[in-house]
Amino acid sequence: MIRRAALAAMILLLAIAGCRRSGSLVGSQAPEFSLSDLSGKAIRLANLKGRVVFLNVWATWCEPCREEMPSMQSLYARLHGGDFEMLGVNADQGDRAVVEQFVRQYGLTFPVLLDPDLQIAGRYGVTGYPETFIIDRNGRVVDHRLGPRDWDSTESHAAFRRLIERGEWTGF
Repeated sequence: MIRRAALAAMILLLAIAGCRRSGSLVGSQAPEFSLSDLSGKAIRLANLKGRVVFLNVWATWCEPCREEMPSMQSLYARLHGGDFEMLGVNADQGDRAVVEQFVRQYGLTFPVLLDPDLQIAGRYGVTGYPETFIIDRNGRVVDHRLGPRDWDSTESHAAFRRLIERGEWTGF
């Protein structure tokens, strides 16, 4: 009976460990990419070194993505400048006009990059939408969030200010 319980516990632990995301990018250099924005301008991550980068992967059909867009826009309006950049990477594989309409509807002013070939999903190990990666001035991923978030909260502002001003990431 004890052997059976021990075997069941071992199987359960292995199953739980198998469900965790392996290969997290936190602490690693952010994978390089080059994608075009809605105006056709190529944006390379390497050109943003020295800035804190908020990299959000989303889709127009994703309801949680729609929920967090207003708070992302507010955070961008508050922090955008020489030290902070927000990139919204759209993973739609369809019509560009749908993405443009979405950007107009939500009044987004941060750069929206088109990734119909899912380059970012492959390089960053994206498993769902929205998914956000916070990259420090040295190009290291310091945080990774899956799912929507209120980016316009006091905690978010304080965390980003610490990262921008002191290079410290303590999370939210």
